[in-house]
Amino acid sequence: MTRLVEHRETVRGATVDDLHARAAALAATGCGGAIVALADMGVSPATTLLAAALEDAGVPTVLLTAEPGHTLARAVAALQAGPLCLCPLAADADASPAEVEAAVDAAFETIVAALTLDAGTLAARATADPPLDAVAPAADGRLRVARRGAGPDAGDDLEAVLETFHGLRVGDGLPVVPPTSERLERMLAWAPWDPGHVLVERLGPAGARLTVRDAALAAIMAGARPEHLPIVVTALAAMAQPAYNLLQAMITSHHGGNLVLVSGPLAREVGLHGGPGCLGPGFVANAAVGRAVNLALLNVGRAVPGVSDLSCLGSPAEWTYCFAEDPDRGPWPTLNVERFDAATTAVLVLKAEPPHGVMDFRSRTAEGLLETLVDCCTSLGSNNAYVAGSLVLVLAPDHARRLARAGWDKPRLRAHVHARAGRDLAHVATRGIAAITPRPDAAGFVRVTRGPDDVHVVVAGGRGGHSAVIRPWALASEAVVVAVLRPDGRTARSITDFLSTR
Repeated sequence: MTRLVEHRETVRGATVDDLHARAAALAATGCGGAIVALADMGVSPATTLLAAALEDAGVPTVLLTAEPGHTLARAVAALQAGPLCLCPLAADADASPAEVEAAVDAAFETIVAALTLDAGTLAARATADPPLDAVAPAADGRLRVARRGAGPDAGDDLEAVLETFHGLRVGDGLPVVPPTSERLERMLAWAPWDPGHVLVERLGPAGARLTVRDAALAAIMAGARPEHLPIVVTALAAMAQPAYNLLQAMITSHHGGNLVLVSGPLAREVGLHGGPGCLGPGFVANAAVGRAVNLALLNVGRAVPGVSDLSCLGSPAEWTYCFAEDPDRGPWPTLNVERFDAATTAVLVLKAEPPHGVMDFRSRTAEGLLETLVDCCTSLGSNNAYVAGSLVLVLAPDHARRLARAGWDKPRLRAHVHARAGRDLAHVATRGIAAITPRPDAAGFVRVTRGPDDVHVVVAGGRGGHSAVIRPWALASEAVVVAVLRPDGRTARSITDFLSTR
């Protein structure tokens, strides 16, 4: 070795294309080998893909890992890259510099060996055994189930289907509707796209393509009706936008879910609920649409909890997280009207915590209620105390009307929340995420939003003093708002616009 070059650049928020471009640029320097660090937490897929891209470019590479990211890196390598030299370090995420140095010293011989041994020896050492999906799916995409019942279709034997799915780690742990050929045909009747149309490229640890057909299968399993499929497809396409950072959002240790908020006439037409209890159980469309989105990501992307997903505690929001904005309950223009027009339906997606309740029955002034709302916009345990991002204020009708009577509209609310919601730097400087440095203003105040447009205000729910704040994951991840469009790009005026003519 004649020269050692250290290159520091975060991979947080990088797309797969970004990672390949970075690998090509590094390989073009003529380097004789590379050590990539560190696959330890949410950046594990990105660092693994970067290491694999360097190997593909002809640069011998070793990837340093640490728990809990090692298993995830191994899964990504097995599912996407094949053999790749992983070197685990005995260091925790909060290890001191001295502890990290000691861990590297202990692994030094392994690192050197990965860069210098002959190809045959390395092939025997490199990680290639998948921790899941060791059995490839059938070429025709059909799952053979050993029928135990007497029905004519294996799909009728629910116990056998569920047992097979659970054994393959397919699904979310709850019972599902078997996705038979007949059900798929009925579902795709509401999908005028080609079933092979790709909604998400290189999804999750598997690096797989998620298609309209995959979305339809997930919708069936979730118990959705065929007319729900266009909303599911729209939500998944929105999450595929780079701003959502789906590569990391799928496997983060954060306990958030994938929020799907629907605003506009199609929400009511397909039965999505924005009234009392809308963020809880009991409403088929809400439960099924949110669950379908997550089943599609889980089954195709293979971010399997405990194997290839870093989620520390998990969350009920990871099963389903969907509700509608009710246009009859609020005093202000709805989200779809603000972004598009009254005839257009909007879908907002956000990687976010479960709803944080805002209880205030006693405030008699708008200022008092706003103080309660602002106080709930963050806490020292929330990501947005350290990194600014989008959030959603879900105002109960009583709270919204009280604010409106006092002269508050949505623009004024957004500006107020942006100006007031946050923490003093002294409270957050030594907490949070090691790789994130909070950015205070001149007065040392760390805001939870970057500007008023980060504050999304909707009215939903029933009578009473209970609103909610939906706080974001926010690590290089944005709220994405899109219109529900037909395949030709025109606005869908009715859900029947999606009845297929294929």
